[in-house]
Amino acid sequence: MKPFTYQRPFTVQEALHSIRNTPGSIFLAGGTNLVDMMKLEVINPSVLIDINQLPLNKIEPLPNGGIQIGSLVRNSDLGFHPLIRKNYPVLSQAVLSGASPQLRNMATVGGNLMQKTRCSYYRDEISPCSKRNPGSGCSALKGYHAEHAILGTSSSCIATHPSDMCVALSALEAIIHIESEKEKRKIAASEFHLLPGNSPEKETVLEPYEIIVMIELPPLPPNTTSCYIKVSHRALYEFALSSAAVVLEWEGEKIKQGRIALGGVAAKPWRCFQAERLLENSLPDEKLFRSCAETALQGAEPQKENQYKVELTKQVICKALSTAFKRSV
Repeated sequence: MKPFTYQRPFTVQEALHSIRNTPGSIFLAGGTNLVDMMKLEVINPSVLIDINQLPLNKIEPLPNGGIQIGSLVRNSDLGFHPLIRKNYPVLSQAVLSGASPQLRNMATVGGNLMQKTRCSYYRDEISPCSKRNPGSGCSALKGYHAEHAILGTSSSCIATHPSDMCVALSALEAIIHIESEKEKRKIAASEFHLLPGNSPEKETVLEPYEIIVMIELPPLPPNTTSCYIKVSHRALYEFALSSAAVVLEWEGEKIKQGRIALGGVAAKPWRCFQAERLLENSLPDEKLFRSCAETALQGAEPQKENQYKVELTKQVICKALSTAFKRSV
C-alpha cells in the first residue's frame, strides 16, 4: 500500500470542499472494497477523506409513505431494519445474501453502490485491463471468464457488478440523491451504473466532486409481492453467478405490473424492461414466466466458459417470479 494522508470532515459541505480542493483524494466510508484495492495498489489515493462522521446514517420514513436511507447506513442495519423487512423485503433479502456478517457490519449503502466491478484481471495490476488502464484491452475475453458478464458487454470489458443490494434497488425503482458544492440532483437507480462500452473505467454517473447522500425508496402499493433469488458457489460470502429481484403489483388475480432486475450477468444491475411488459395485466403461470425469461436473455452474448449463465439466469427469473406469485396467494 502506498503512503497517504488522512482528513476527517464533519459536514457534507466540508467533505465536498475537501474532495474538490485536495488533488488525489477519495472518500472513505466502510472501506471494505477501497482498502482491498489500495492494498493491491490498483487504487492509489494520496488522501483519504473519512466521511464516517457525516450525519448520513439514518433510515427514516417519508411523508409519501416511502423511506429514505442515508448513504452511511451500514448494510447490516439496512438488512435488519423493521421498516425495510416489512415494506421492502426484497431489499432485506438481497442485502443479507451478500458478503459476510462481519463485512455487512462495516460496509455502507453508499459504498455498496460504488463497488468496483468484479474481475481478477482488474485486481492483479499486471494483465491488460481497459478498466484499470484505458485502451489496453480485456484479458478476460481470452482468459478465465466463467463468472463474467453475458449482457451489455463490449470488447473493452466483460466484468460483472458484484452488488446484491443494487439489484433490489433497481427493481424497487429507488432514487439516488447526489450533492456537489454547487447543486443537488437525483438519479434513478437503474441509470446510476454504466455499461462498459469504450470507457469501462467510468462505472457510474457520479462525478469526481460529488457525494451520495441518500437513497429514496418510493412507496409500494399494499398489493405488492417481491422476491430475491441468488445462485452462487457458496451460500455465504460469495458473489452471484446469477440473481434476480422481482417486484409484482397485483390487481385481483392478475399481475398489474412487474419489475425484474438481474445481478451477476452484467457490469450493472440489469433491468429487463421488455420482459416486464409481458407481465402487464397478465394471469401468472409457468408459460408466462418462461416467456419473460426467454425475452430477458434474448440479447445475451456469452463467452465460451460462461454459456451456462444463459439457461441458469432463465431458471433464476422463473423461480423468482414463481416465488413472488406464491406470496400473493
